[in-house]
Amino acid sequence: MIESYSFGKMIIDGIGYSSDLMVFGDTVRTDWRRKKGHELCVSDISAAINEFNPDAIVVGTGKFGVMKLLPETLNFLNSLPAQLIVEKTGLAWHSYNRLSASQRVLGAFHLTC
Repeated sequence: MIESYSFGKMIIDGIGYSSDLMVFGDTVRTDWRRKKGHELCVSDISAAINEFNPDAIVVGTGKFGVMKLLPETLNFLNSLPAQLIVEKTGLAWHSYNRLSASQRVLGAFHLTC
């Protein structure tokens, strides 16, 4: 469970993380990098979706919502049978926690801008 989020920092199960990350169940991936920095491409998230087969996908776009989903990424995510939630990270982590209580949820979080 995600315990808290503030600009540039997320705490999960008592451990602080300061880089963008993906979360699924007990798995926390801190090596998540996007090809285009502040844009989310299909290739940035598709492998994790294939690996985890989530019921829901929560994308945190940063404190100020600077990370954008490219149109083809949004089309790809909307074509999946998974529920999609895209929010600023300050809201998205709460959505992740709420949904993960009853579903398989993949969270992809931009922690800064």
